[in-house]
Amino acid sequence: MAGNAVEKRTDNEVSYSNGVDPHEEPSAEWGWHGGFPKATQGAGWFTVFALLIMLIGNHENNTENVWLVGTAIAIALGLVYDLKRRRTAWRRN
Repeated sequence: MAGNAVEKRTDNEVSYSNGVDPHEEPSAEWGWHGGFPKATQGAGWFTVFALLIMLIGNHENNTENVWLVGTAIAIALGLVYDLKRRRTAWRRN
């Protein structure tokens, strides 16, 4: 379990190198505790693409198109924000 290297500071105080307190999240002691940043971005952009492809078809009115485009824009903005936040995360430490 390389991600959970333990540093002992005093007799009662234990610090984990990954910054996760095992009292708040007990799974940090025995399992992997992370995310899938590349897969999240890939799935998000696939969703945006799929929503925009749904514009092609037999539509009765434009309300469907407004919801499809609006949802695709909202997801794309969230993905761009996440990408920018991840690229500048090292500056905050």
